[in-house]
Amino acid sequence: MGQQEVYDFLKAHPNEWFTSKEISEGINISIGSTTVCLKKLRENNEVQYKAIGKKGGKRTQYSYSF
Repeated sequence: MGQQEVYDFLKAHPNEWFTSKEISEGINISIGSTTVCLKKLRENNEVQYKAIGKKGGKRTQYSYSF
């Protein structure tokens, strides 16, 4: 499980935005693995992302799309 599954999930839903939690639940892998994969995809400009706010005032949440 890994980056390809995350990429394929986003590619299968091209006009939708997902949080990392929604992606991990959609492909049934851990949130940690999903986050690492999304970081790599972001670094390679393979996915779009946007800030959607802070959860509990501690961290910024992002939404991802293909």
